[in-house]
Amino acid sequence: MQTKALFLFLFLLLINFAQASTVAPPDTTTNLTDRAAALLIIDEGRTLFEQGKVRDALIRFRQAAVKDPNTWKAPYWIAQCHYTMNNFGYALQYGNQAVSLEKDDINKEIYELLGKACHRTGLLDSALIHYDLALNSLSKQRVKDLQIELRIAQVKFAQAQIQSGVPSKKTAFSSEVNSGYNDYTPILASGGKELYFASRRSDTKGGNMNPDDQEFFEDVYKASWNVETSTWDSVSNDLGRINSDGFDAISYISPNGINGLMTINLTATSAKKSTKGSDIFEIEYSNKSLWSTPKRIKNKTINTSFFEGSATMTSDMGSMYFVSDRKGEKSSTDIYVVERKGKNWGEAKPLPMDKINTIGRETTPYITGDGRFLFFSSDGLNGMGGLDVYVVENLGGGTWGTPVNLGIAVNSVSNDSHFQFYPELKKAVMVTFEIVGQKASLDMYEVDMSNFTYPTGK
Repeated sequence: MQTKALFLFLFLLLINFAQASTVAPPDTTTNLTDRAAALLIIDEGRTLFEQGKVRDALIRFRQAAVKDPNTWKAPYWIAQCHYTMNNFGYALQYGNQAVSLEKDDINKEIYELLGKACHRTGLLDSALIHYDLALNSLSKQRVKDLQIELRIAQVKFAQAQIQSGVPSKKTAFSSEVNSGYNDYTPILASGGKELYFASRRSDTKGGNMNPDDQEFFEDVYKASWNVETSTWDSVSNDLGRINSDGFDAISYISPNGINGLMTINLTATSAKKSTKGSDIFEIEYSNKSLWSTPKRIKNKTINTSFFEGSATMTSDMGSMYFVSDRKGEKSSTDIYVVERKGKNWGEAKPLPMDKINTIGRETTPYITGDGRFLFFSSDGLNGMGGLDVYVVENLGGGTWGTPVNLGIAVNSVSNDSHFQFYPELKKAVMVTFEIVGQKASLDMYEVDMSNFTYPTGK
């Protein structure tokens, strides 16, 4: 009896061994528990990402990658975070890692992401390859939503601009004002002897940090031109009432230096009189050489519960142009115009759709003093990629010409914005991404405009 039982045991053991040898070996690198945990962590990260808490999301995605180094989902979302944070090199690195882990069942939007990352870093041939993969892998609706065909046209436009041999006319401001933090919204005043700008440095008033991107709030800074050393110095944000514990940025100063416009956001502070979002304020420079307390413009068609900012005016203060995302579900950010009615502002209206405003981003407008030409940035028109600077003629009666891209002399394959033109100085100032290694930050530039002519008759 014992012999039969032993024989039966050995027989069953042999069968089990034979069956085990015909199936794949168990996963020795990532057990099922860790893989399940990684998926839960990725879901948490996606929720944070959709809430705009990108750095917190990045931490979760990194944790998921440690739990399951074989999943493509973790590096895919790490790449998405880095692109959102303007770390284009890292976006490319982790996007390629995701593809190396899974080519067949991966989210095909990875090709759009890789196309953008290559585009921003100037790898234009590779950008075309990835955009073509996205074009052939995604649904027609998704291709339209992501504007893949426009991105391909932008790469080809950039290639043609590079081949034209036209040199760039931009020169970066010195390290006295470009800090390594994000520095932007440059405005020249006092005949070019003063420079106002916004920066997210560690010494901003209140020392507050944005919980979403974990960078410091922005403050207005001022620098003075030192004739003897030919440099900007005396950089300070000790400008009295115009800096709060929130986000503060000047977007316009009148030619006489008396009137100005600001964008202020106090929603993340303990201020008693908070803003509903980012709102537009007016300021005045007093005879005591001080800026007045900013006054929020009380007009429901200008300041809403959405983002409003980057306001600019004509010299007579009769027309104001600004940016809003109040129709963000359809067209991201658009440019609006409003006319002054006596002492008050009238009804703000968007500029023409598909002429100036697009389904993409239109931002940082600058209107010439006479109101005839509008400079602005857009990523929804054909250009070199990202935000490009354009100029368009106001033909009157609500009619506008065709926007003209300022080309490689001003634009790059990354984001170019905050353009302000000073004809009397034959120069402009603007902002471009400065890419260092795998990361990028906003830096301010001066542009030689000595041979510039306005495009007309279009």
